[in-house]
Amino acid sequence: MRYLILILAFLASPALAVQPDEILDDPVLEARARELGQELRCVVCQGENIDESNAGIARDLRILVRKRLKEGESNQEILDFVVSRYGEYVLMRPTWGGANIILYTAGPILLLLAMVTGFFYLRGRATAQTPAGAALSKEEEQRLAEILNE
Repeated sequence: MRYLILILAFLASPALAVQPDEILDDPVLEARARELGQELRCVVCQGENIDESNAGIARDLRILVRKRLKEGESNQEILDFVVSRYGEYVLMRPTWGGANIILYTAGPILLLLAMVTGFFYLRGRATAQTPAGAALSKEEEQRLAEILNE
């Protein structure tokens, strides 16, 4: 019974989203299609690649990739076409070029800036002298004594 449940769970996994009618006859082209499918993000599911997604747009992208492979295009040409159509967001691993450099470097730079700011703040606080409380004048001391004695 356990094995049956494991087999059913495996068969229901999203890794089998590629439909039998999509699979290419040539095993080399199919391997390239699977490789490209792992590199392209489903624009609907966002966290899955097109090989894992059951969304209609993912199926369309899988078919598009396989069609272009049959036409003899290279992997890079196919990726460039899909990126030109959907933007760089469609890549599971975005490139380091262009505006992405800001995205990749902003986090570490801001963390470093926060650490330096925190260091100087804590250092300044530790070395700062606490202002001595101003002593009460004679009149204030008398008034305080009167209030306390009431």
